[in-house]
Amino acid sequence: MTNASRLAITRLTIIRLLAFGVLVFVLVLAATSSAQQPPILQQIVKTYGLDSYGTIDAIRYTWNGEIPGVFKLAHAWEWEPKTNKVSYEGKDKDGKAVKVSYKRSELNSQPDAVKNEIEPAFVNDNYWLLFPFHAYWDTSATVTDQGMKKLPEGKGSAELVEVKYPAEAGGYTPGDTWELYVGKDNRVEYLVFHHGGTKKPSLVNATWAGYKKAGPLLISTEHRGTADGKPLHIFLSDVSVKLAGSDTWMNAK
Repeated sequence: MTNASRLAITRLTIIRLLAFGVLVFVLVLAATSSAQQPPILQQIVKTYGLDSYGTIDAIRYTWNGEIPGVFKLAHAWEWEPKTNKVSYEGKDKDGKAVKVSYKRSELNSQPDAVKNEIEPAFVNDNYWLLFPFHAYWDTSATVTDQGMKKLPEGKGSAELVEVKYPAEAGGYTPGDTWELYVGKDNRVEYLVFHHGGTKKPSLVNATWAGYKKAGPLLISTEHRGTADGKPLHIFLSDVSVKLAGSDTWMNAK
């Protein structure tokens, strides 16, 4: 065997070893990432339609929220998850009608009203729309299965899944904790939100009810409870999705 042949064989062996090493690293990384999430979280997001999320081109909904004597708001959104384009209709902090569209990847070039008012409202409302997905997507969060616990209100019990964000970053605001009370059907029945920052409300208790299907997505449209002890009502209306390759909106029902 010539020196050139030996060199070629050595190079081929090294390449194979490197390829094998990369494959092992990817498999270990995937297994580690999966191991960080309790099995129930994957069951939850599957129930809410995550497997078909890639078929969604656009989601349209109106977030409605009210604390009597404090605020009554309605935000109409159209969101394209693949392009991250957001369209908003509602009112600004002074009560003036606003209609705007922007790409979240280009947020820095937007006016202050978009950056400081509309975008935070979008994040808040989107968490109410798709929080189980955010709990799965937000890799900074620590998700733990606390086992069966009594519901905070009413009779019965459910499996408590805690989603805790670090104090430094992540989530709606850093340091937030979301407690999901999950039924045997893998649907969230009740939510307790502990605000990690100084903004109010610092504690929210709310039901998750009014379930509807919008295309492949399962959406909870009705939330009643309290915010720092005051009556709270949040509901989602006019929910619909547009699937890839279609121009037709599918209404939630």
